[in-house]
Amino acid sequence: MRLMDTAATKLRRSTARPAFARWLGTTNAVTNTFLSAGSIPDLINIAGGLPAPELYPAAEIAQIARKAIEAHPQDTLGYNPVEGLPELRDALAARFSTPHLHLGRENILITTSGMQGLDLLGKALLEEGGLIAGQFPTYLGAIDAWRPRYPTYRNLILQDPSFDPVGALTGAQFAYTVPNFSNPTGKLVGLQTRQALVDAAHATGTWLIEDDPYGGLHYDGVPLPRMIELSGGRSAGQRYDGPVVYMGTLSKEIAPGLRIGWVVAAPEMIKALTMAKQGSDMCTSGITQRIALGALEAGLIERLQPGLVGLYRERRDALCAALEEHLSEWFTFERPVGGMFVWAVARDRDFDTDRLLPLALKEKVCIAPSSVFDPSETNRWAMRLNFTLNPPERLDEGIRRLASAVRTLIGGG
Repeated sequence: MRLMDTAATKLRRSTARPAFARWLGTTNAVTNTFLSAGSIPDLINIAGGLPAPELYPAAEIAQIARKAIEAHPQDTLGYNPVEGLPELRDALAARFSTPHLHLGRENILITTSGMQGLDLLGKALLEEGGLIAGQFPTYLGAIDAWRPRYPTYRNLILQDPSFDPVGALTGAQFAYTVPNFSNPTGKLVGLQTRQALVDAAHATGTWLIEDDPYGGLHYDGVPLPRMIELSGGRSAGQRYDGPVVYMGTLSKEIAPGLRIGWVVAAPEMIKALTMAKQGSDMCTSGITQRIALGALEAGLIERLQPGLVGLYRERRDALCAALEEHLSEWFTFERPVGGMFVWAVARDRDFDTDRLLPLALKEKVCIAPSSVFDPSETNRWAMRLNFTLNPPERLDEGIRRLASAVRTLIGGG
């Protein structure tokens, strides 16, 4: 009997499943929480970076898709080059070229969403434990994309008068920035700081990532030049070969479901990322690439933008008015000049928005606590609030509910 027990024990051990990868134990569940929040009845979601679905150009996309499939069955239904559809790469090269920035097909990689670009950068540039210089708080999707490599981080405190760009970039495997209306803070990086970062990238050789999903969502003032354009002025009329890596997407200006993004960079970077993509998804969906090309050729972004900007400006103002009325006793905030987010900072640094989240959910409102935007998870006194998804009356009600959750937390309830 003892021998049989021993044999059974050995069998159980030999068939036990291996443990999951160690890095999975370091992830957060907040992204899934606010993406799935729509399934909760009457919940007001002001957490995610979600566009207004009523603006999705469904009829136009359907027409473009039908024409694309009929005219290009091989491109839309078959495999495509890893780098992306050549015509789409050419269209994007032309779209982003300026008198100071000369781009060709070799400067463009099509990605399956902007998120894939971040993942590929980690695969191509990061050794385990490698150093990333970045703006923190920063996009939690980027933190998640690089988490399997256990990077270390150096904070780029751009607003500090003593900020040393060369010192900040030296030794980093790359620097990550969201200069236009940063996720999560909504901050706009000024022209002088952009130029200083570009100069530092050229001086140190460090790759400078310019992630720009929100650049088209500009509500006040004049748009600033992209950092890759500032860098391109050094190329003396040649194809761009500098250290800035520009990333974009159709998710915020047309529709996130297309999952189309791009990387604009020096040819050597495009080749490296292509090798990484080959082992990721082999190629981006041909039908969505053809839809993207058709949308660009039809000027769909330009037609949609005035209505989109007008609606989002109104919703930004509504959220800020609600914050002033219901939450200003406990939180400060700045009105962003673009993007999708307001960053609310607790007046009391002991206030914990991780503890606020479950109380907010009980009040049927969802927020994004600041800890998920900080690799060290030490910033717990702020929260990211989205204004693009909900109409003004829902935003006001959401902040009123959030104020009730704040009072419960402060009161110890």
